[in-house]
Amino acid sequence: MSKLQRALILGSTSRYRRELLERLRVPFDVVSPDVDETPLSGEAPHALATRLALAKAKAVAALYPNAVVIGSDQVADLNGEPLGKPGTHERAVLQLQRMRGQTVVFQTAVSVVCMDSQFEQTELAQIKVRFRDLSDAEIEAYLRAEEPYDCAGSAKSEGLGIALLDAIDNDDPTALIGLPMIRTARLLRAAGIDLLGAMKP
Repeated sequence: MSKLQRALILGSTSRYRRELLERLRVPFDVVSPDVDETPLSGEAPHALATRLALAKAKAVAALYPNAVVIGSDQVADLNGEPLGKPGTHERAVLQLQRMRGQTVVFQTAVSVVCMDSQFEQTELAQIKVRFRDLSDAEIEAYLRAEEPYDCAGSAKSEGLGIALLDAIDNDDPTALIGLPMIRTARLLRAAGIDLLGAMKP
């Protein structure tokens, strides 16, 4: 690299986000953020996603003040109600039963923070996903095949989950997977990360 560039850290242990960030071909480390993800009383899904993305970035940035840190969070929004990661098969069944025939907004926030340069910006991608009117048998077959219990809203659009959907409406194609890369790249450039100049040879 022709100039010293700050270290880049992904404040997330999500393998989905790590795989997406690797597309930029910029070296980065992964650090798990120590953040309580419990929603506040009455907190709207978009506010929850935005708050947690920033909290994750700040938690890691406090440990590595010279680095540029990315934090992200995604909350499935069903008519204003936040739906998190189901964790179990039974909860995933209930989530998909509630979501069938509905439009769910996946609120995906990304924050970039650097303590040393006092940089702090957050952006939100809102992805509207229209679910088919799924039968119980389809829901069961999908969950047994893909086991998406670590995904907000119990569906992975990058895999078999695409068969659950009627339509996806968004302006940042990777946002539904967990990290809106157009917004992430914009924030990294603003934070001083030279993406095209910092590519691995």
